[in-house]
Amino acid sequence: MTFGFAPSAASSFTTPAASASRLARMLEPAEWAEAGIPLLRSPRDVVTGLHARHAPGPATAVVAVLDHEERLIASASFTPRPVPADGWDFRNALLAHLRRVIPHDLRRRSPVRTAVLLNCREGSGKWTEEDGAWMWGLRDACTLHGLRCGAYITLTRDGWQVAGDDRGGRHPHSASPPSDISGADGQDAPAPPRMVSGSGEPLRRTAAR
Repeated sequence: MTFGFAPSAASSFTTPAASASRLARMLEPAEWAEAGIPLLRSPRDVVTGLHARHAPGPATAVVAVLDHEERLIASASFTPRPVPADGWDFRNALLAHLRRVIPHDLRRRSPVRTAVLLNCREGSGKWTEEDGAWMWGLRDACTLHGLRCGAYITLTRDGWQVAGDDRGGRHPHSASPPSDISGADGQDAPAPPRMVSGSGEPLRRTAAR
């Protein structure tokens, strides 16, 4: 995948020291590509399924946990607080929502489940500092929850794009209406996946499917 660069929508003025610390908590495209993130077998099915379940709008993140057969086990959508893009804050938000929907796997010798992140945002699909902060946050949250770090996917008005991968599509996109969830992800999970919707504040509602 060829990455372009665009300004982050979540950037703001900071002190030089704070800016340096923040920049250390993000991954650039080359670093992400070198991290050996496992590729999704069917990214379109994963994106379509998560979009149908959560109908994310701009400034919404959807973290999902998949089993070894890429079936959805649990997912959570939330809107991060409007702060400068910092991998530390994103890591904490992802970890908090993972803890709400699925037990950790820290007792296992190696991860058997994979977490992926769908970030619905404004702008183009070009890489931004915000994307780099989300990548850092996802990788760190997975380590702390005993999960394998999986794909980072952006969802914009142009469509969806998997970071570090040539695969993407025009549909769904950030303005797409929610589709029928039945068969949306083409997967027959052994048990209904756990799903929550919330925000940076404590969850207002919890729903299990």
